[in-house]
Amino acid sequence: MADITSLILDDHDWFRRQFARLDDLTDPADLAEVWQPLADLLDVHARAEEEIFYPHLLRHGEDAEEETLDAIGDHNDIRDGVHEAALHPVGSTAWHAAVHKARFANSEHMAEEEDEGLSDFRRHADPGLREELGRRFVEFKRQHEGARDLDVSDLDPREYVEQELGDRPADASLGIGSLKEQD
Repeated sequence: MADITSLILDDHDWFRRQFARLDDLTDPADLAEVWQPLADLLDVHARAEEEIFYPHLLRHGEDAEEETLDAIGDHNDIRDGVHEAALHPVGSTAWHAAVHKARFANSEHMAEEEDEGLSDFRRHADPGLREELGRRFVEFKRQHEGARDLDVSDLDPREYVEQELGDRPADASLGIGSLKEQD
């Protein structure tokens, strides 16, 4: 099983190829055939990172708080473009503008994530954890294929980070108490 950082990079490569395919198309049916799976995976990928990757980056990364705040904001921008595109006829000027908005936000996000969050996580997280998160990432994507049963609403980046950091015991323990027998 590949680790989560490799799986995220695989999705990034796929996103780039699908956006490039859109450049070559003009027919609305052809555009929709490429766009809908792309739009769905953009939503699923973002939520999978928010559920699986970023909580662990916050626990193991060196500059994780700033990286996570930025990433959640980027995810919101990507979602906004995806959801705006859904409001317009495929191939229309407004649709193209919304798709461009999603593409631009996604390209910026991927570059930052690849240079910062993913490399930070690879340097500081155990390979076994990365593989376990990879299994969870694959399963999440399978369960929510086509954005099925998925909350795709925006998140407040500060609230997200505060909630995730608040779930961690203040003393950095596992939060399970003493393993010694008590008298």
